[in-house]
Amino acid sequence: MIHETLLRVSLTAGYSTRRVLHEIRFELQRGEVLGLVGTSGAGKSTLVLSLLGLLPWRGGRVRGEVELNGRNLLALSERNLRRLRGREVALIPQSPMSALNSAITLERHFDEAWKAHETPGRGALASRLQQLLAEVQLPCNAEFLRRRPSQISVGQAQRVLIALALLHQPALIIADEPTSALDPVTQTQIVNLLRRLNRRHGVTLLYISHDLVSVLQLCDRLAVLSEGAIVESLPVDELSEARHEATLALLGALPVPAETLLAFRDRSTRDAIDLSGAANYQRQ
Repeated sequence: MIHETLLRVSLTAGYSTRRVLHEIRFELQRGEVLGLVGTSGAGKSTLVLSLLGLLPWRGGRVRGEVELNGRNLLALSERNLRRLRGREVALIPQSPMSALNSAITLERHFDEAWKAHETPGRGALASRLQQLLAEVQLPCNAEFLRRRPSQISVGQAQRVLIALALLHQPALIIADEPTSALDPVTQTQIVNLLRRLNRRHGVTLLYISHDLVSVLQLCDRLAVLSEGAIVESLPVDELSEARHEATLALLGALPVPAETLLAFRDRSTRDAIDLSGAANYQRQ
């Protein structure tokens, strides 16, 4: 299999005189799902802002390179970055009810995102929406699109954010703690959805989370972020080779052994595991 590097990162970042990220280096292959996992305070949010060129808006500074398709995003002007965000790299944020604008309809969210990067009119958007909403298992009808975020469930809101991220078929999607605000059942549904999008359509995903269970459900490789540095990186099916204490602590906090979770995930190449089934399997 030929691997094509889509994203290559080498950066240091922080605020004023306080360094938060220390020589972060990793690569992401096209069609791969990389899980970047770390506890609270490890620097995950700063990394997301750095990758998208947004850290200066929070008073931070980034030094180094974020190469997407061979182009260093950190060397681009803000004007060029705005053209790129959403079209070539998209974000699935956490806290869906906060990420969506409560004052406008769901349809307006898609209209505004579409107009930001596309010249075709509403006919092209309507065709894209019909395909996209079906893919993320949301109703594609006028009644649903007229709703505001407060009129849909949190799980539906997260699916709307995923659909918005997919709207322009970006090369890379960054998912920033996309299941942290969800109940366990909805978490599993969202992870299943992301896994299906990757397996069926080759969506390249950088999945950032503190939740190792969802990372093992979804990801091909795992990178562990601890105290602002990536301390270990390895394929998820080689976790028995993990040696760093931060990785071992995460593995030790799992509700069931990693091998059990991976065994259930590997039953299907399309869908992620059912956590309740994994727990039953472990008890047997």
